[in-house]
Amino acid sequence: MSLKIQKNINIYFKVKKLVFATNNLHKLQEVRAILDGKVQIQSLSEIGCLDEIPETADTLEGNALLKAKFVYDRFQLDCFADDTGLEIEALGGEPGVFSARYAGLEHDSYKNRMKVLRLMEQQTNRKAQFRTVIALVLQGKEYLFEGKVEGVITREPRGEGGFGYDSIFVPNGYEQTFAELSAEQKNQISHRAHAVKKFADFIVSR
Repeated sequence: MSLKIQKNINIYFKVKKLVFATNNLHKLQEVRAILDGKVQIQSLSEIGCLDEIPETADTLEGNALLKAKFVYDRFQLDCFADDTGLEIEALGGEPGVFSARYAGLEHDSYKNRMKVLRLMEQQTNRKAQFRTVIALVLQGKEYLFEGKVEGVITREPRGEGGFGYDSIFVPNGYEQTFAELSAEQKNQISHRAHAVKKFADFIVSR
């Protein structure tokens, strides 16, 4: 085996194991399924990070970078983090960066959904999009990857799957909400899937 090939293999395996700055089980399962073994990821709990990482930026990009940089600076481990927002046209892009805490700091998904539906009761324009930004800190360098999917807001929750706002969002081209689609279907078309695929392609090509 040539030295060049060996060097490429070493680089490949060096970046294959990354920390995902989350302890959200739903996100972990979803991202691991989308990556399908291309990248091995560890959660915050698996590296012993019990800190409450601040999300004080006013953009998805900013919050994702805050989380990834926190882990890299504290543990010196290559890390990626994501932030996702539901952006509704009739609400001026809300809840956006405040999606997880739209109805309060307790991050209650049910209350968040109910607030959106209440604010949208009189709206005929139901257009919305989910947008995910992944920030990667790799050997001190920062990279961003974005994915989004457009759709509409329903008038009532539908479906038992998914999490967050999935039960009130129907992606364009479908009649079911994200919560009514199977995990496999959602992982083919979702905002997070688009962002993760760009991220995975970048990592594998390094």
